[in-house]
Amino acid sequence: MTPPDPLQSPTLEHKTLLWLVAVVTVAFVLILLPFVGAVLWAIFIAIVFAPVHRRVQRQANRRPTLAALLTLLLILLIVILPLIMVGFSVVQEASVVVQKVRSGELQFGQYLQRMLDALPPWGRAVLERFDLVNVGALQQRLTGLLTSSGQIITTRLLGIGQITLDFVIAFFVMLYLLFFLLRDGARLSERIAEAIPLQEQQTHRLLGQFVTVVRATVKGNIVIALIQGVLGGLAFWVLGLPGPLLWGALMALLSLLPAVGAALVWGPVALYFLFTGEIVAGLGLTAWGVLVIGLVDNLLRPILVGKDTRMPDYLVLIATLGGIAVFGLNGFVIGPVIAAMFLVAWNLFTTIRKQPNGGVQG
Repeated sequence: MTPPDPLQSPTLEHKTLLWLVAVVTVAFVLILLPFVGAVLWAIFIAIVFAPVHRRVQRQANRRPTLAALLTLLLILLIVILPLIMVGFSVVQEASVVVQKVRSGELQFGQYLQRMLDALPPWGRAVLERFDLVNVGALQQRLTGLLTSSGQIITTRLLGIGQITLDFVIAFFVMLYLLFFLLRDGARLSERIAEAIPLQEQQTHRLLGQFVTVVRATVKGNIVIALIQGVLGGLAFWVLGLPGPLLWGALMALLSLLPAVGAALVWGPVALYFLFTGEIVAGLGLTAWGVLVIGLVDNLLRPILVGKDTRMPDYLVLIATLGGIAVFGLNGFVIGPVIAAMFLVAWNLFTTIRKQPNGGVQG
């Protein structure tokens, strides 16, 4: 009997194929790294607007290319272009605020001194313990921080040509990929489900949770953050505070973090008004922040997000902060998605272990 040739073993062929798939996949991911933000946002937007695309497709008599173009145009007009315009306005307002601080027109030291003068003796004692009553030093630190930020902004503005080129390229890649994801997304998801080496039920659960978390994070959190930012900026504008658009954008960004949110911005301002004797402005801003900005989160989040994510707030907070630290601004979506996939994967693993024969089907 002739011994089997190890070079023609099916096991060797399977291992070689697995290694080939792994190496090619890693190489493909490395190629995508320069455009990872554009690719991810194309996927996220396609998932969020999938229900809208299906309605457009029915109106377009099931013509996939026309439906994808119409949906893409709709996304551009109602979402992307307004956000770009607001972003440029925020950058311009931030530059104006930095210039006012550097020129001395806007002096935070005066505001700090007024708050310190209004504090009771025990409050000043606590601040003295932490060396926080030296207004000059605090003013110098704040001015230095804003000056360095201004230098960064100035450098970016001087290199706007390169930034614009990078932005245009990434923007084009996102739109180009988004068109094909809208047109061929159903077929692509089916191919991905077939390629994942899991049982069909497990694959559907994983992909379903991925879609649910992306929709909940983007549709719910971003919409809520934008509404809270607009309400906060409106309150600052009514009170005559400088840079209401800038502070509104900051409140919108912080609103992405559960449990803390926009109160990190309007809270200190309300305390300043109360400490300095402007009781009406302080109480008004506090009432607006608690009853209006806070209730937006409590009322809209269950409607837009629901309980589909099944993640506690502390896990969402940690995942969001960790995602932002690792992936930048894109991390506020990537972090919760990874956390949700972590929970689903371990739940699947635990369920399979509890089944007879480890869940292996005969």
